[in-house]
Amino acid sequence: MADTYIQNLFADRIGGNQYGKSTAIYKFEKIKRAKRAALAAHPEAEIIDMGVGEPDEMAFPQVVAELHCEALKSENRGYADNGDALLKQAAARYMERVCSVPGIDPETEVMHSIGSKAALSILPAVLINPGDYVLMTTPGYPVFGTHAKYYGGLVYNLPLVEANHFLPDLTSIPVEVLNKAKVLVLNYPNNPTGASATVEFFIEVVAFAKKHNIVVIHDAAYAALVFNGRPLSFLSIPGAKDVGIELHSTSKTFNMTGWRCGFVVGNPLLVKAYGDVKDNTDSGQFLAIQHAAAYCFDHPEITEQIAAKYSRRMDSLVRLLRKSGFAASKPNGSFFLYVKAPKAAVKKDNSRVPFHSGEDISQWLITEKLISTVPWDDAGAYLRFSVTFVARNQQDEERVLLEIANRLGDVTFEF
Repeated sequence: MADTYIQNLFADRIGGNQYGKSTAIYKFEKIKRAKRAALAAHPEAEIIDMGVGEPDEMAFPQVVAELHCEALKSENRGYADNGDALLKQAAARYMERVCSVPGIDPETEVMHSIGSKAALSILPAVLINPGDYVLMTTPGYPVFGTHAKYYGGLVYNLPLVEANHFLPDLTSIPVEVLNKAKVLVLNYPNNPTGASATVEFFIEVVAFAKKHNIVVIHDAAYAALVFNGRPLSFLSIPGAKDVGIELHSTSKTFNMTGWRCGFVVGNPLLVKAYGDVKDNTDSGQFLAIQHAAAYCFDHPEITEQIAAKYSRRMDSLVRLLRKSGFAASKPNGSFFLYVKAPKAAVKKDNSRVPFHSGEDISQWLITEKLISTVPWDDAGAYLRFSVTFVARNQQDEERVLLEIANRLGDVTFEF
Protein backbone atom coordinates (compact mmCIF):
# COMPACT_ATOMS: atom_id res chain seq x y z
CA MET A 1 0.00 0.00 0.00
CA ALA A 2 1.32 3.41 -0.90
CA ASP A 3 2.32 5.69 1.94
CA THR A 4 -0.42 7.97 3.20
CA TYR A 5 -0.23 10.97 5.49
CA ILE A 6 -0.96 8.58 8.40
CA GLN A 7 2.51 7.05 7.97
CA ASN A 8 4.05 10.38 8.95
CA LEU A 9 1.91 10.81 12.06
CA PHE A 10 3.09 7.87 14.15
CA ALA A 11 4.85 8.80 17.39
CA ASP A 12 8.61 8.45 17.53
CA ARG A 13 8.23 6.05 20.47
CA ILE A 14 6.87 3.35 18.15
CA GLY A 15 9.05 4.17 15.15
CA GLY A 16 7.71 7.40 13.70
CA ASN A 17 7.39 7.40 9.91
CA GLN A 18 9.22 4.07 9.78
CA TYR A 19 6.54 2.30 11.83
CA GLY A 20 5.54 -1.02 10.28
CA LYS A 21 8.44 -1.06 7.82
CA SER A 22 10.88 -3.12 9.86
CA THR A 23 11.60 -6.59 8.51
CA ALA A 24 13.05 -7.82 11.82
CA ILE A 25 11.44 -10.97 13.16
CA TYR A 26 11.19 -11.08 16.92
CA LYS A 27 12.07 -14.12 18.99
CA PHE A 28 8.58 -15.28 19.88
CA GLU A 29 7.38 -14.80 16.31
CA LYS A 30 10.29 -16.97 15.15
CA ILE A 31 9.21 -19.64 17.62
CA LYS A 32 5.62 -19.50 16.36
CA ARG A 33 6.77 -19.76 12.75
CA ALA A 34 9.05 -22.70 13.56
CA LYS A 35 6.17 -24.50 15.30
CA ARG A 36 3.90 -23.95 12.31
CA ALA A 37 6.58 -25.22 9.96
CA ALA A 38 7.18 -28.31 12.12
CA LEU A 39 3.46 -29.07 12.16
CA ALA A 40 3.23 -28.64 8.39
CA ALA A 41 6.17 -30.99 7.86
CA HIS A 42 4.85 -33.55 10.38
CA PRO A 43 1.06 -33.12 10.42
CA GLU A 44 0.44 -36.29 12.43
CA ALA A 45 3.17 -35.71 14.98
CA GLU A 46 2.90 -34.31 18.50
CA ILE A 47 4.62 -31.00 19.17
CA ILE A 48 5.76 -30.93 22.78
CA ASP A 49 5.49 -27.31 23.80
CA MET A 50 7.91 -26.52 26.61
CA GLY A 51 8.13 -22.87 25.69
CA VAL A 52 4.74 -21.70 26.86
CA GLY A 53 4.84 -19.33 29.84
CA GLU A 54 1.41 -19.91 31.30
CA PRO A 55 -0.37 -22.69 33.22
CA ASP A 56 -1.56 -25.71 31.26
CA GLU A 57 -4.77 -26.15 33.29
CA MET A 58 -7.91 -24.15 33.97
CA ALA A 59 -8.69 -22.35 37.20
CA PHE A 60 -9.93 -24.75 39.86
CA PRO A 61 -13.68 -25.59 39.71
CA GLN A 62 -14.42 -23.86 43.01
CA VAL A 63 -12.91 -20.63 41.67
CA VAL A 64 -15.01 -20.81 38.51
CA ALA A 65 -18.06 -21.44 40.70
CA GLU A 66 -17.19 -18.36 42.77
CA LEU A 67 -16.96 -16.26 39.60
CA HIS A 68 -20.34 -17.57 38.44
CA CYS A 69 -21.94 -16.70 41.77
CA GLU A 70 -20.45 -13.20 41.80
CA ALA A 71 -21.31 -12.55 38.15
CA LEU A 72 -24.99 -13.14 38.94
CA LYS A 73 -25.06 -10.27 41.45
CA SER A 74 -26.49 -7.06 40.00
CA GLU A 75 -24.35 -4.93 42.30
CA ASN A 76 -21.22 -6.22 40.55
CA ARG A 77 -22.30 -5.23 37.05
CA GLY A 78 -20.92 -1.69 36.84
CA TYR A 79 -17.59 0.08 36.69
CA ALA A 80 -15.17 -1.19 39.31
CA ASP A 81 -12.86 1.84 39.09
CA ASN A 82 -10.13 1.26 41.68
CA GLY A 83 -11.99 -1.62 43.29
CA ASP A 84 -13.95 -2.32 46.44
CA ALA A 85 -12.84 -3.59 49.83
CA LEU A 86 -13.16 -7.35 49.25
CA LEU A 87 -9.98 -7.95 47.26
CA LYS A 88 -8.00 -5.41 49.28
CA GLN A 89 -8.84 -7.15 52.54
CA ALA A 90 -8.11 -10.60 51.11
CA ALA A 91 -4.77 -9.30 49.79
CA ALA A 92 -3.81 -8.00 53.23
CA ARG A 93 -4.66 -11.38 54.79
CA TYR A 94 -2.68 -13.15 52.05
CA MET A 95 0.38 -10.99 52.62
CA GLU A 96 0.37 -11.96 56.30
CA ARG A 97 -0.61 -15.63 56.00
CA VAL A 98 1.43 -16.59 52.94
CA CYS A 99 4.13 -13.92 52.58
CA SER A 100 4.89 -13.24 56.28
CA VAL A 101 4.10 -9.52 55.92
CA PRO A 102 1.76 -8.48 58.75
CA GLY A 103 0.12 -5.12 59.21
CA ILE A 104 -0.76 -4.22 55.61
CA ASP A 105 -3.48 -1.56 55.59
CA PRO A 106 -6.01 -2.69 52.95
CA GLU A 107 -7.33 0.83 52.48
CA THR A 108 -4.07 2.65 51.82
CA GLU A 109 -1.47 -0.01 50.97
CA VAL A 110 -3.32 -2.27 48.49
CA MET A 111 -4.96 -1.70 45.12
CA HIS A 112 -6.05 -4.18 42.49
CA SER A 113 -4.46 -4.46 39.06
CA ILE A 114 -5.74 -5.86 35.80
CA GLY A 115 -2.82 -8.25 35.99
CA SER A 116 0.82 -7.41 36.67
CA LYS A 117 1.46 -6.45 33.05
CA ALA A 118 -1.07 -3.64 33.29
CA ALA A 119 0.47 -2.43 36.56
CA LEU A 120 3.95 -2.47 35.05
CA SER A 121 2.69 -0.39 32.13
CA ILE A 122 1.00 2.16 34.42
CA LEU A 123 3.73 2.65 37.01
CA PRO A 124 6.26 4.40 34.71
CA ALA A 125 3.78 7.28 34.43
CA VAL A 126 4.03 7.64 38.20
CA LEU A 127 7.81 7.96 38.34
CA ILE A 128 9.57 8.55 35.03
CA ASN A 129 10.50 11.91 33.53
CA PRO A 130 12.68 12.35 30.43
CA GLY A 131 16.27 11.38 31.19
CA ASP A 132 15.47 9.29 34.27
CA TYR A 133 17.06 5.83 34.41
CA VAL A 134 15.31 2.54 35.17
CA LEU A 135 17.47 -0.31 36.41
CA MET A 136 16.24 -3.61 35.00
CA THR A 137 17.55 -7.14 34.70
CA THR A 138 18.44 -8.92 31.50
CA PRO A 139 17.11 -11.38 30.54
CA GLY A 140 13.79 -10.21 31.91
CA TYR A 141 10.26 -9.00 31.34
CA PRO A 142 10.54 -5.71 29.41
CA VAL A 143 7.15 -4.00 29.95
CA PHE A 144 8.17 -1.42 32.58
CA GLY A 145 11.23 -0.48 30.53
CA THR A 146 9.23 -0.19 27.32
CA HIS A 147 6.80 2.27 28.88
CA ALA A 148 9.60 4.13 30.67
CA LYS A 149 11.14 4.77 27.26
CA TYR A 150 7.76 6.02 26.01
CA TYR A 151 8.07 8.77 28.64
CA GLY A 152 11.62 9.63 27.62
CA GLY A 153 13.26 7.45 30.27
CA LEU A 154 16.39 5.37 29.83
CA VAL A 155 16.95 1.71 30.70
CA TYR A 156 20.15 0.33 32.20
CA ASN A 157 20.26 -3.47 32.04
CA LEU A 158 21.88 -5.57 34.75
CA PRO A 159 22.93 -9.00 33.40
CA LEU A 160 21.76 -12.08 35.29
CA VAL A 161 24.64 -14.51 35.19
CA GLU A 162 25.10 -17.95 36.69
CA ALA A 163 28.24 -16.93 38.59
CA ASN A 164 26.11 -14.56 40.68
CA HIS A 165 23.20 -17.02 41.08
CA PHE A 166 21.21 -15.00 38.53
CA LEU A 167 20.98 -12.03 40.91
CA PRO A 168 21.96 -8.56 39.63
CA ASP A 169 25.25 -7.07 40.74
CA LEU A 170 24.15 -3.73 42.18
CA THR A 171 27.77 -2.65 42.68
CA SER A 172 28.39 -2.73 38.92
CA ILE A 173 26.18 0.25 38.08
CA PRO A 174 28.13 3.31 36.85
CA VAL A 175 27.93 6.41 39.06
CA GLU A 176 26.53 8.51 36.20
CA VAL A 177 23.65 6.05 35.85
CA LEU A 178 23.00 5.85 39.59
CA ASN A 179 22.79 9.62 39.80
CA LYS A 180 19.87 9.58 37.38
CA ALA A 181 18.26 6.29 38.44
CA LYS A 182 14.78 6.35 39.94
CA VAL A 183 13.56 2.77 39.82
CA LEU A 184 14.91 -0.75 40.24
CA VAL A 185 12.63 -3.47 38.82
CA LEU A 186 13.09 -7.01 40.12
CA ASN A 187 11.28 -10.31 39.57
CA TYR A 188 11.85 -13.33 41.86
CA PRO A 189 11.36 -16.23 41.46
CA ASN A 190 12.65 -15.08 38.13
CA ASN A 191 11.41 -15.38 34.58
CA PRO A 192 13.26 -16.81 32.68
CA THR A 193 16.00 -18.13 34.97
CA GLY A 194 13.80 -19.65 37.67
CA ALA A 195 16.25 -18.27 40.25
CA SER A 196 15.04 -17.23 43.68
CA ALA A 197 16.14 -14.23 45.69
CA THR A 198 17.58 -14.57 49.18
CA VAL A 199 16.88 -12.62 52.34
CA GLU A 200 20.45 -11.32 52.19
CA PHE A 201 19.96 -10.03 48.65
CA PHE A 202 16.72 -8.25 49.52
CA ILE A 203 18.40 -6.67 52.56
CA GLU A 204 21.08 -5.40 50.18
CA VAL A 205 18.37 -4.05 47.85
CA VAL A 206 16.66 -2.11 50.65
CA ALA A 207 19.97 -0.53 51.73
CA PHE A 208 20.84 0.23 48.10
CA ALA A 209 17.47 1.90 47.49
CA LYS A 210 17.75 4.06 50.60
CA LYS A 211 21.32 5.08 49.84
CA HIS A 212 20.55 6.14 46.27
CA ASN A 213 16.93 7.33 46.70
CA ILE A 214 15.55 4.67 44.38
CA VAL A 215 12.10 3.06 44.27
CA VAL A 216 11.99 -0.74 44.16
CA ILE A 217 9.26 -2.52 42.22
CA HIS A 218 9.22 -6.26 42.86
CA ASP A 219 7.17 -8.25 40.36
CA ALA A 220 6.22 -11.27 42.47
CA ALA A 221 4.19 -13.07 39.81
CA TYR A 222 5.77 -16.44 40.70
CA ALA A 223 6.40 -15.76 44.40
CA ALA A 224 4.04 -18.41 45.76
CA LEU A 225 5.16 -21.14 43.33
CA VAL A 226 7.90 -22.42 45.60
CA PHE A 227 8.97 -26.03 46.01
CA ASN A 228 10.42 -25.81 49.51
CA GLY A 229 9.62 -23.55 52.43
CA ARG A 230 7.57 -20.37 52.34
CA PRO A 231 7.42 -17.69 49.66
CA LEU A 232 9.87 -14.83 50.14
CA SER A 233 8.27 -11.41 49.79
CA PHE A 234 10.42 -8.32 49.30
CA LEU A 235 8.09 -6.55 51.73
CA SER A 236 9.01 -9.02 54.50
CA ILE A 237 12.40 -7.26 54.76
CA PRO A 238 12.57 -4.48 57.39
CA GLY A 239 12.43 -1.12 55.65
CA ALA A 240 11.20 -2.50 52.31
CA LYS A 241 7.86 -0.73 52.51
CA ASP A 242 9.74 2.56 52.90
CA VAL A 243 11.25 2.15 49.45
CA GLY A 244 8.91 0.09 47.30
CA ILE A 245 5.96 -1.96 46.28
CA GLU A 246 5.29 -5.54 45.26
CA LEU A 247 3.05 -6.90 42.50
CA HIS A 248 1.05 -10.08 43.04
CA SER A 249 -1.15 -11.85 40.53
CA THR A 250 -3.60 -14.73 40.19
CA SER A 251 -2.27 -15.60 36.73
CA LYS A 252 0.44 -18.12 37.55
CA THR A 253 -0.38 -18.90 41.16
CA PHE A 254 -4.04 -19.84 40.54
CA ASN A 255 -4.11 -20.85 36.82
CA MET A 256 -5.93 -17.61 35.93
CA THR A 257 -3.83 -15.94 33.21
CA GLY A 258 -6.82 -14.83 31.15
CA TRP A 259 -8.74 -13.48 34.12
CA ARG A 260 -6.33 -10.53 34.48
CA CYS A 261 -6.40 -9.75 38.17
CA GLY A 262 -3.85 -9.09 40.87
CA PHE A 263 -2.83 -6.38 43.30
CA VAL A 264 -0.17 -3.77 44.03
CA VAL A 265 0.91 -3.60 47.67
CA GLY A 266 3.39 -1.65 49.75
CA ASN A 267 4.38 1.98 50.19
CA PRO A 268 1.10 3.93 50.60
CA LEU A 269 2.25 6.99 48.65
CA LEU A 270 3.30 4.83 45.70
CA VAL A 271 0.04 2.86 45.87
CA LYS A 272 -1.93 6.12 45.89
CA ALA A 273 -0.01 7.47 42.89
CA TYR A 274 -0.53 4.19 41.03
CA GLY A 275 -4.25 4.49 41.76
CA ASP A 276 -4.41 8.06 40.50
CA VAL A 277 -2.82 7.12 37.16
CA LYS A 278 -4.82 3.89 36.98
CA ASP A 279 -8.02 5.89 37.48
CA ASN A 280 -7.19 7.70 34.23
CA THR A 281 -6.18 4.50 32.46
CA ASP A 282 -8.92 1.94 33.03
CA SER A 283 -12.27 1.51 34.74
CA GLY A 284 -11.21 -1.42 36.89
CA GLN A 285 -11.50 -5.16 36.54
CA PHE A 286 -15.01 -6.68 36.64
CA LEU A 287 -15.91 -6.97 40.33
CA ALA A 288 -16.95 -10.60 39.93
CA ILE A 289 -13.40 -11.41 38.82
CA GLN A 290 -11.97 -9.36 41.69
CA HIS A 291 -14.14 -11.26 44.16
CA ALA A 292 -13.15 -14.61 42.69
CA ALA A 293 -9.52 -13.51 43.02
CA ALA A 294 -10.19 -12.60 46.65
CA TYR A 295 -11.48 -16.14 47.17
CA CYS A 296 -8.20 -17.46 45.76
CA PHE A 297 -6.03 -15.33 48.00
CA ASP A 298 -7.95 -16.74 50.96
CA HIS A 299 -7.30 -20.30 49.70
CA PRO A 300 -3.52 -20.58 49.17
CA GLU A 301 -3.81 -24.36 49.32
CA ILE A 302 -4.78 -24.10 45.63
CA THR A 303 -1.33 -22.74 44.83
CA GLU A 304 0.28 -25.44 46.96
CA GLN A 305 -1.37 -28.10 44.79
CA ILE A 306 -0.24 -26.36 41.59
CA ALA A 307 3.32 -25.97 42.88
CA ALA A 308 3.43 -29.67 43.85
CA LYS A 309 2.61 -30.61 40.26
CA TYR A 310 5.32 -28.34 38.86
CA SER A 311 7.82 -29.67 41.38
CA ARG A 312 7.09 -33.25 40.34
CA ARG A 313 7.45 -32.41 36.67
CA MET A 314 10.62 -30.43 37.32
CA ASP A 315 12.24 -33.41 39.05
CA SER A 316 11.63 -35.59 35.99
CA LEU A 317 12.71 -32.94 33.50
CA VAL A 318 15.97 -32.28 35.34
CA ARG A 319 16.77 -36.00 35.40
CA LEU A 320 16.18 -36.54 31.69
CA LEU A 321 18.07 -33.41 30.63
CA ARG A 322 21.04 -34.41 32.76
CA LYS A 323 21.13 -37.76 30.96
CA SER A 324 21.46 -35.82 27.71
CA GLY A 325 24.37 -33.81 29.08
CA PHE A 326 22.66 -30.61 30.22
CA ALA A 327 23.83 -29.12 33.51
CA ALA A 328 20.26 -28.87 34.76
CA SER A 329 19.48 -28.01 38.38
CA LYS A 330 16.03 -27.81 39.88
CA PRO A 331 15.13 -24.23 40.82
CA ASN A 332 13.44 -23.36 44.11
CA GLY A 333 10.37 -21.97 42.41
CA SER A 334 8.47 -20.93 39.24
CA PHE A 335 7.78 -23.33 36.39
CA PHE A 336 10.89 -22.47 34.37
CA LEU A 337 14.09 -24.47 33.96
CA TYR A 338 16.94 -22.37 32.55
CA VAL A 339 19.90 -24.30 31.17
CA LYS A 340 23.08 -23.40 29.36
CA ALA A 341 22.79 -23.99 25.62
CA PRO A 342 25.04 -26.72 24.18
CA LYS A 343 27.66 -25.94 21.56
CA ALA A 344 26.76 -28.94 19.43
CA ALA A 345 24.64 -32.07 19.09
CA VAL A 346 26.43 -35.29 18.14
CA LYS A 347 24.32 -37.94 16.45
CA LYS A 348 24.75 -41.72 16.54
CA ASP A 349 26.69 -41.65 13.25
CA ASN A 350 29.09 -39.13 14.86
CA SER A 351 27.89 -36.30 12.65
CA ARG A 352 27.99 -33.01 14.50
CA VAL A 353 25.47 -30.16 14.45
CA PRO A 354 27.06 -26.95 15.77
CA PHE A 355 25.15 -24.29 17.69
CA HIS A 356 26.34 -20.71 18.05
CA SER A 357 23.51 -19.41 20.24
CA GLY A 358 20.49 -20.37 22.26
CA GLU A 359 18.37 -19.54 19.25
CA ASP A 360 20.29 -22.08 17.14
CA ILE A 361 19.60 -24.99 19.50
CA SER A 362 16.00 -23.88 20.05
CA GLN A 363 15.34 -23.87 16.30
CA TRP A 364 17.03 -27.27 15.96
CA LEU A 365 14.95 -28.78 18.76
CA ILE A 366 11.64 -27.71 17.23
CA THR A 367 12.65 -28.66 13.68
CA GLU A 368 14.38 -31.98 14.40
CA LYS A 369 12.81 -33.13 17.66
CA LEU A 370 9.45 -31.31 17.64
CA ILE A 371 10.21 -29.87 21.09
CA SER A 372 9.47 -26.17 21.51
CA THR A 373 11.62 -24.10 23.89
CA VAL A 374 12.48 -20.44 24.34
CA PRO A 375 16.05 -19.25 23.63
CA TRP A 376 17.73 -16.49 25.62
CA ASP A 377 20.96 -14.94 24.40
CA ASP A 378 20.86 -11.74 26.46
CA ALA A 379 23.48 -12.75 29.05
CA GLY A 380 25.00 -15.90 27.60
CA ALA A 381 23.42 -18.61 25.48
CA TYR A 382 20.62 -20.37 27.36
CA LEU A 383 17.40 -22.29 26.84
CA ARG A 384 14.24 -21.96 28.88
CA PHE A 385 12.12 -25.06 29.35
CA SER A 386 8.70 -24.72 30.96
CA VAL A 387 6.98 -27.55 32.83
CA THR A 388 3.58 -26.18 31.85
CA PHE A 389 3.39 -28.54 28.88
CA VAL A 390 -0.10 -29.90 28.24
CA ALA A 391 -0.91 -33.26 29.82
CA ARG A 392 -4.37 -34.63 30.60
CA ASN A 393 -3.37 -36.20 33.93
CA GLN A 394 -0.33 -37.50 35.79
CA GLN A 395 -0.18 -40.64 33.67
CA ASP A 396 -0.18 -38.55 30.50
CA GLU A 397 2.42 -36.25 32.05
CA GLU A 398 4.72 -39.24 32.52
CA ARG A 399 4.09 -40.26 28.89
CA VAL A 400 5.07 -36.79 27.64
CA LEU A 401 8.27 -36.77 29.68
CA LEU A 402 9.18 -40.25 28.44
CA GLU A 403 8.58 -39.06 24.89
CA ILE A 404 10.97 -36.14 25.44
CA ALA A 405 13.60 -38.56 26.75
CA ASN A 406 13.13 -40.81 23.70
CA ARG A 407 13.44 -37.91 21.26
CA LEU A 408 16.67 -36.76 22.86
CA GLY A 409 18.01 -40.28 23.29
CA ASP A 410 19.77 -40.54 19.92
CA VAL A 411 22.04 -37.52 20.45
CA THR A 412 24.58 -36.31 22.95
CA PHE A 413 25.24 -32.65 23.56
CA GLU A 414 28.60 -30.92 23.78
CA PHE A 415 29.08 -27.96 26.08
